[in-house]
Amino acid sequence: MKALPNTSRRQFLASTGSAFAALLASGCMTRGAALAPQGISTSGYGPLQPDPSGMLDLPEGFSYRVLSSLGDAMSDGGTVPDKADGMGCLDIGNGEIVLVRNHELIPSDDAGGPIAKGFGTHNGKIVPGGTTNIVLDAATLEVKRQFRTLGGTIRNCSGGVTPWGSWITCEEAPTGPGQRYGDGLAVNHGWAFEIPGNATGLVDPEPLRAMGRFNHEAACVDPETGYVYQTEDRDNGVLYRFLPKTPSKLSDGGRLQAMVIEGLTDTRNWNGAVMPVRQTFNVQWVDLDNVEAPEDDLRSRAAGQGAALIARGEGLHMGKNDFYFCSTSGGAANLGQIFRFIPGRGTATDQVELFFESESKEQFDYGDNLCVAPNGHLLVCEDQYTDVVDNHIRGITPDGRPYDFARLRMQTELAGGCFSPDGKWFFVNAYAPTRTLAIKGPWA
Repeated sequence: MKALPNTSRRQFLASTGSAFAALLASGCMTRGAALAPQGISTSGYGPLQPDPSGMLDLPEGFSYRVLSSLGDAMSDGGTVPDKADGMGCLDIGNGEIVLVRNHELIPSDDAGGPIAKGFGTHNGKIVPGGTTNIVLDAATLEVKRQFRTLGGTIRNCSGGVTPWGSWITCEEAPTGPGQRYGDGLAVNHGWAFEIPGNATGLVDPEPLRAMGRFNHEAACVDPETGYVYQTEDRDNGVLYRFLPKTPSKLSDGGRLQAMVIEGLTDTRNWNGAVMPVRQTFNVQWVDLDNVEAPEDDLRSRAAGQGAALIARGEGLHMGKNDFYFCSTSGGAANLGQIFRFIPGRGTATDQVELFFESESKEQFDYGDNLCVAPNGHLLVCEDQYTDVVDNHIRGITPDGRPYDFARLRMQTELAGGCFSPDGKWFFVNAYAPTRTLAIKGPWA
C-alpha cells in the first residue's frame, strides 16, 4: 500500500451454516495453517514459467485471465478507475460472485467519470477514492456488470470481508481541514466504511467512526465473536480490536482496543531479535478513548498504555482458529514479518507469535496483502519499489517455508489476493494501471 510521504521506504458473531462454510471454502476464511497441504511439495508448485504476454509468470499448469482493466467501460456509465488495491470475494447467490475492489485514489486522481454522491469533497468536488464491484458468473467468470459502489473517500487501501456478506474498506488517509495534506478537504478522513456485496450502485457513505480514525490498512472479522481486528500502516503502528455493540451491525458503535503483548513492547526486531520466530506470547487489550481524534495520535496513546509497536501493519486475513497479518518493513533485515494471532474467544488467553520473518529478498520483500489459501498456505503480495521492479506473490507453507508462486512483470505492486468461494480461482490486482486477474491451476 502507498504509505504517506513521511513514512519509511516509499511511502459477527458465529456465522452459522452456509455463510461460514462459503467463506471457509473461498479462502476469505480458512481452516488455518495447521491444515497439512496435499499433493504439492513443501517447496511450492515448481519453477515459474515466463509469460508470453509479459504480465505474470506462474508455475507450470497455472494460467490467468484479465477480468477488468483501467478505462474499461462500466455498466453505470463510468470507467474502471486506477490504483486497484485491497479486494474481497463474496457469494451473492443466483450463480453470481462479486469482487469488491478498493481504489487507492487521492483528490488529484481521475475518478473514472462523475460520482453522483460521496463522503467528502476537495475544493467542492467529490474526491475519487472508493470501491467498485465486479459481478461475475460463478461458473464461467464472465463479467456480468461492474460499477462504482463508494465515492468521496481517499486512499482506500485494504480491508476485509465479513461473515454477513459485506466488505470493510479502509481509508489510509487520516487528514482533513487544517491538517497535513488536508488543504481543500471538507471533512475529516481516515475511516472504515462498509460495502454490501449485493450493492447495485453507490451506497450512502457512512464512516464507522467508533472503529477509530487512523492510517487504516486491513480488517478482518472473527466469526465466533464478531470482533473486528485492524492493522495500521505506520512505522510505529499497533494492532487494533473493535468490539461492536451489535455483531454484524458495525454502525451501532462499540469499543476500540489496542494489543498489549505480555513482556514485549516492540515486535519490529530492528534492535535485536526481541521477538523470536515461533515463540508464543500472551496478549491483553487496553481500551482507547477519543478514537475520532483529529490529531492522528491513537497509536502513540496506545503505546503509552503498553501496546506493542508494529512496523507498518498491512495485510490481515482471518482463519477459523487464527489469523495472520503482515508487517511490511519489520524484521532485522527490514524486509517484512508475518504474525499469527490465536484468539482465546473467552475460553483461553489470546496469543500471538512471529510466524515468519524474511531474511532475504528471495523469501519476500515488503509483504503487503496476504491471503490464506484453502490448503493452508499463505499467499503474500509484495509491494517493493526499487530501480528494478520485480514484485512477486510469495507462498509460505504451514511449516514456514517460502516459495515463489508468481512474478509480476508490470512495474507496480500486487494487491487484493482472495479466492473464489469454490477455491478454484485466485483473484489479484495489479495496482496501476489497474488490472484485475483471475488465476487457476492445480491447487492442492
